Amino acid sequence: MQVVPTKNVLGGDLEECSRDPLTGFYRDGRCETGPDDRGTHVVCAVMTDAFLAFTRSRGNDLSTPRPEYRFPGLEAGDRWCLCVSRWREALGAGVAPPVVLKATNAKALEVVTLEQLQVHAA
Repeated sequence: MQVVPTKNVLGGDLEECSRDPLTGFYRDGRCETGPDDRGTHVVCAVMTDAFLAFTRSRGNDLSTPRPEYRFPGLEAGDRWCLCVSRWREALGAGVAPPVVLKATNAKALEVVTLEQLQVHAA
């Protein structure tokens, strides 16, 4: 059986988002998703201080390390696979972080538009 590569929002093969810090629901550096990924972590975003403060205010502190979850804690400039619903929420609040389009899974287009992502392209 041949494995079909995951596509990005531009229609090409999904590129790596980050290995340092190691991101992805499966901690493989890519914004892949699957049945166990209830948050749909498919948007490769570049963290900003404004977004990190926003998501902390919503109960999801991405700045504090959580070694028990293999989570290093993030800072501005880090790339991370975000839940598409959180990115959309940040968009509505005016603090959506920049997006790496070639590393953002096409699955994101089920929740946000390509145009919304392109306006915020890194």
